[in-house]
Amino acid sequence: MNDSSWGAPPRPDHWGPPDQGPSQEVPSAGAAYDAYDAPSKTQPMPVVTDTGTGIADREERDRGAARVSGPLFREETPQEPMPSSVPPSTPQQPQRPAQPEKKRAGRDLRAAIGVGVGLGAVIMASLFVVKAVFVGVIAVAVVVGLWELTSRLDERKGIKAPLVPLAVGGAAMVVAGYARGAEGAWVAMALTSLAVLVWRMTEKPEGYLKDVTAGVFAAFYVPFLATFVAMMLTADDGPWRVFVFLLLTVVSDTGAYAIGWRFGKTKLAPRISPGKTREGLVGAVTFAMAAGALCMHFLIDDGQWWQGLLLGLAVAASATLGDLGESMIKRDLGIKDMGTLLPGHGGIMDRLDSLLPTAPVVWLLLVAFVGS
Repeated sequence: MNDSSWGAPPRPDHWGPPDQGPSQEVPSAGAAYDAYDAPSKTQPMPVVTDTGTGIADREERDRGAARVSGPLFREETPQEPMPSSVPPSTPQQPQRPAQPEKKRAGRDLRAAIGVGVGLGAVIMASLFVVKAVFVGVIAVAVVVGLWELTSRLDERKGIKAPLVPLAVGGAAMVVAGYARGAEGAWVAMALTSLAVLVWRMTEKPEGYLKDVTAGVFAAFYVPFLATFVAMMLTADDGPWRVFVFLLLTVVSDTGAYAIGWRFGKTKLAPRISPGKTREGLVGAVTFAMAAGALCMHFLIDDGQWWQGLLLGLAVAASATLGDLGESMIKRDLGIKDMGTLLPGHGGIMDRLDSLLPTAPVVWLLLVAFVGS
């Protein structure tokens, strides 16, 4: 290692006579150190005899040079640690252990409860006062649900399902189901699908197949399934049948939420809806079966409690599948809610997800148990 490695400038001269090249012999570290401190560059090198004193002096100088040059250079005393960035006057507070986060609901519960109570009051008032008014409520919910669904399809996937024939046909489908029963609902469904096919022909052919496919799917998913609620209303005890249908669906959702939030650990379908658990499904089944037994015994003419158990079990299954089905749609679209119309709930479709597939199940079982 040369002197420049620890701060000394390079020496332009060399040892030996001027007419010779640089010496091939590397001088010792002590000699180099003494030569650097020499007063003149041309001062001849002193001749040192190999006497005992000279050898001892040279070894002493070599040891001294070894202490200040090369990799043997070390501090004799340990260095003091660097001062901390925290001022001495500011004592460091001991770190507290991290507290486990409490479970929180995913929505504003106050807004959700307020909106739910308001909707329930409107539904109950129209249901038990004038049946035709309740049919109008169903039709309005269908039209708004179709608008939300088609808007999200257009925004996220570029699928332009024609809204006008869907809205008109959907409202007509609900009225036809109430007035003419299942036959009227099927005829209105067929005419609505045909109207979707024809309406889309007025635009460019690119994307025709995906647009009409989405339109027919929307016609079946929203208004056709909602028609079974209107058909329930046609029975003599129709308002109570609709009330039992709505109550069991709400109780199933509430039981799943309450038990799943408190005890839920095992995921039910993590790729579709990570928030749903198997424990929540058990809560939905238990609550719905208990409520079904009570409702069939006290509210439905000629109903039996065991029929209510089967009805509650079927409602819990269909409501869960309906919720998972819409969650699948929303995951495919990359959205959390279908809309923002209902604070704390999302959109109309976010409230109809469990009701729509449950309606034909309840209608069919009630017809099988107590007739139409």
